[in-house]
Amino acid sequence: MKESFKNIFSRREFLAGTGVVLLTGLLGGCKSGGAVVTTTKTVTESGELSGTISIGGSTTVQPVSETLSNAFMEIFPQTTVTITGGGSSVGVKSAADGTLDIGAASRELKESEESLGLELHVLAYDGIAVVTNASQTVKELSLEQIKQIFAGEITNWNELGGADGDIVVVAREEGSGTRGAFEEMVMGEDTLITDGAILQSSNGALKTTVAGSNNAIGFISFGYLDSNVNAIIINGVEATVDNAKNSTYPIVRPLLYLTKGEPGGLVKKYIDFCQGIAGQAIVAEDYISIL
Repeated sequence: MKESFKNIFSRREFLAGTGVVLLTGLLGGCKSGGAVVTTTKTVTESGELSGTISIGGSTTVQPVSETLSNAFMEIFPQTTVTITGGGSSVGVKSAADGTLDIGAASRELKESEESLGLELHVLAYDGIAVVTNASQTVKELSLEQIKQIFAGEITNWNELGGADGDIVVVAREEGSGTRGAFEEMVMGEDTLITDGAILQSSNGALKTTVAGSNNAIGFISFGYLDSNVNAIIINGVEATVDNAKNSTYPIVRPLLYLTKGEPGGLVKKYIDFCQGIAGQAIVAEDYISIL
């Protein structure tokens, strides 16, 4: 962040009073009988925090985790938070076997993972954008057309009103949370991404590939969008945070922190910080806040 986090949200203010922050949030259903549900999260208690936390997994979650951890360590300099990538499946496995304190995933748990004893903590919500090279003249597609492109059934841009040119499909690798969410929400259970797709191991690498090929198409997290690629309008809806929030954009998934059972100690303090007002202010810079 350009401005020191301490200048925005000082340690004194963070520790003020009881250290309890009231949050009105999107925690599953946020209303009960028409009334808004308010949840209480203890952010911290007076005194120094110290210790180390290891976090790893989804490369979609990784950048926001790095920003959040830097803010947390700036407030509490006796703590160390290490962040690694590896993909959502790595985050799930590492949280389950205790290799990491917190796993990061950018998809819901698979049925086979639901018995691992993991506790899910929603960090944010994220849209998945379907992107093309910035020079591509096709700007709008239906969800069905996107499915047909990634299945290898539509193979030339001229089938979609564009110039003649073979479509270059770029996708994430197996085990990627972004890919898993895309398969679930776009491809469905019975349709596979074409074997001819170029596979990349991160959002950044996929974006670079699409930006470097005039006929390429791929999918990335909203947090990686910039002027180097064009975000496709899907079913008449632009890929914006506002449209993801109002549920008109069709490809939205949760970003999760995973712990083996209920967290305690420093891990709980960190997750509470991330889900609290200060952490969600950081999240909202690139993703959709839970508040």
